[in-house]
Amino acid sequence: MWRVLWTLVARAARGPLSSRPCSRQSSGAPALGPGSTIFALSSGQGRCGIAVIRTSGPASGHALRSLTAPRDLPPARKACLRLLSDPCSGEPLDRALVLWFPGPQSFTGEDCAEFHVHGGPAVVSGVLQALGSVPGLRPAEAGEFTRRAFAHGKLSLTEVEGLADLIHAETEAQRRQALRQLDGELGHLCQGWAETLTRASTPFAHHLPV
Repeated sequence: MWRVLWTLVARAARGPLSSRPCSRQSSGAPALGPGSTIFALSSGQGRCGIAVIRTSGPASGHALRSLTAPRDLPPARKACLRLLSDPCSGEPLDRALVLWFPGPQSFTGEDCAEFHVHGGPAVVSGVLQALGSVPGLRPAEAGEFTRRAFAHGKLSLTEVEGLADLIHAETEAQRRQALRQLDGELGHLCQGWAETLTRASTPFAHHLPV
């Protein structure tokens, strides 16, 4: 436990997360950068009333225009009812609510789009296949939306862990604890510890070898 706490304190002492690269990116993961736009089903597998499909990256606006009629982007952060069609065949796929989140005012800090479609397997599969046919888009890896939010400074390390805990929470106590962590309670505590340690070590700094 103390090793974890000291690790968090050390991370906080090194400065804002937004100024550091994401250390959790695996060597085999696609690099972040221009031309890398991802999409995924965000609401979980299985039949449901509404399924949410998200995109993130510079081609999100193009993807939204490619699947919707009319082709103009909806107003930012406002839900609009649009007909979704396959960009290759023109076949109608669903009538859905779509939302446009231009970066950096989005979950990941990048341009993002959301498609709130009917949750039948055929509808979800059709929309995912249509997005896959749009140039510049690729399926997201597990956790990649959150990883991008972390890399762009939208979430701190402790907030990322709080989000994961909230998604997997099964009891009220777990939910409350995870929500507090997602709201930054643990991060603020660690930041306070880091500042206290920094002040305490200042008088001894000149004794340290250069």
